[in-house]
Amino acid sequence: MSTAKRQSLHLDLSNAHNEELPQIAALFLILFDVRAGYTVAWKRSIPGLDIADSVEYKSLPSGLHDVQEDTVYFVHHDEYAGISSFVKGDADEFERNARMLAVGVLIPLSYGRLGKSWKYADELKSLAKKLVNDPTDTELLDDVWREHQSREGEQATRPTSVEGSPSALKEERKRAKSLPDGQPRTRNRAVSTTSALALPGQTLSLRHPALSLSTYLDTFGPLVFPLYKAALLRKRVLLLGHAPVELACHFVYHISILSTLPSSLHNLLPLSPLPTRLRPLFSVGVHDIPELNTGSRDSAPQEALASEGQAYGWVACTTDGILSTKNHIYDVLVTLPSPSSIDPENQTNKTWPRIQGTTAVNMKATQRDSRRYRVLRQDLSHYRCSSSRPPSSSQQPTVERYTDSPSPDNDGAPLVQLPPLSRLPTDPDPPPPEPNQTDILESQSWSALAYSSFMWWASAGETRTGREEEAEYDSSLLANVESSNETPSPGMSRGTRGGGGGPEGEGRVGFEMAVIGYFHRLTVLVLRTLSDVVDAANDDDQSGSSGEGSDVAREEPDVVVEVDDMTRMGLDIWSESDRVFVEELVDFYWGRKAIVQGGRLECCGVRVR
Repeated sequence: MSTAKRQSLHLDLSNAHNEELPQIAALFLILFDVRAGYTVAWKRSIPGLDIADSVEYKSLPSGLHDVQEDTVYFVHHDEYAGISSFVKGDADEFERNARMLAVGVLIPLSYGRLGKSWKYADELKSLAKKLVNDPTDTELLDDVWREHQSREGEQATRPTSVEGSPSALKEERKRAKSLPDGQPRTRNRAVSTTSALALPGQTLSLRHPALSLSTYLDTFGPLVFPLYKAALLRKRVLLLGHAPVELACHFVYHISILSTLPSSLHNLLPLSPLPTRLRPLFSVGVHDIPELNTGSRDSAPQEALASEGQAYGWVACTTDGILSTKNHIYDVLVTLPSPSSIDPENQTNKTWPRIQGTTAVNMKATQRDSRRYRVLRQDLSHYRCSSSRPPSSSQQPTVERYTDSPSPDNDGAPLVQLPPLSRLPTDPDPPPPEPNQTDILESQSWSALAYSSFMWWASAGETRTGREEEAEYDSSLLANVESSNETPSPGMSRGTRGGGGGPEGEGRVGFEMAVIGYFHRLTVLVLRTLSDVVDAANDDDQSGSSGEGSDVAREEPDVVVEVDDMTRMGLDIWSESDRVFVEELVDFYWGRKAIVQGGRLECCGVRVR
């Protein structure tokens, strides 16, 4: 498999202890002075890079005075990833008994979404803890700058096919547009979105943001799905929280990476420029309001961002509550619970995040989202508790190989080899939500309850229920997801989860890859299904207009998304929010109007809602 495919998940899978640190473009020391406020006490940067009136505010977001230490991620001028380590120490009365400072670096974004800046997290924290006792001991900083500064002439020698780098994404899209002979590229219908397989002995860096994916799932629960849908629509998502901000910065990373468009979709979506990923801004404040005003889907995208696959939308976090009052700068506001209330062990009395649109109406997860989430967490438990012994050959299912090269033979094959799914679920009493989830879930409609009860009565005696088929369908998105070149087979069972074999640490990589691969497969499933629906609408229109003159102008027909299509995409046929989601998807990526059919219940020929 190609290098580009192995890096499709944008994860650094190399051995963090042996890989060289990325070169830095700037190194700085920020002090909070009781008289002058934020000051740049010491700085070094490459020629032409101005860091004044910027990094001091980004490195010390509001509220850090309430914590002893923190790590802050940010973006500088859309060209550099920044990381700073904040530490608060004791001082004399002249400094109000506390000294607060931050040591940070800037790294070119060509190294990836965060410039691999997390590799400096521990070293920066160590520097900050030393300097908080004596900020004048800048010789330590001089040593770091001499060792890691970016040197002219060495930039061209660093790897160009870096995980998630904008340049790599742009080049990949150029290659995908056509073949050497000029013919359009077609793709195998199989899905491969989890190809960044960790080789034996490789682990994620200890400070890699992806390692907190489990906390992300625990924090949001079923709300990960409405948040994922908003990100897929490339809306501007603002996370409002409290210090410390490191975990919120990780959440920004997760939202961006989970909603990235796999390369197999790039040729199917006519939207240009295509926003292949949601732009992560990480920590922002009031000084970033001009930048937050960009990215709206109602305005023309900036050319520089469009060329990097980030034309629309962004995701960021902040501790400045005033930003939440300016609803013209965001589309979705996520209010995070306090860090002290984020306890994975306490799911009974936990506080859930609140997701709101610009109308301040809470966005909730659908009943289908809730069931999907329970299946996902149950299946992911196999990765956490994976055995060190790989499954025997008799347990390993037959799988289908993925290829990224043109293949006319399987161009019409199914998108994902999933088990068949009944038209509608039929269980009368689905498992209840987990404790304290009722406030974040849409209420089950009377029509849905009546329909499922009737279908249960009509199919009494059946040994296999619609919910079981639905759960197996969802599990197939995770089946064999840790493999670099394999896709789920039709009979993949929920007990064939991998991620166990290999040296210590490899199973942990498998967990993060499983989560990312799951959402990437879900993205392909949803958008590929809609692409087929749009193509079918176009074919029907051409057939109906074959007898008309070629000079007759015709409007594009509405795209009709049927109940079967909604079910195939794993969406809730009874949910108004999911119908609106599909309408927005078709409008955004295809510029077409969609008529989305939902579940219906009829009594004596009269539709009951």
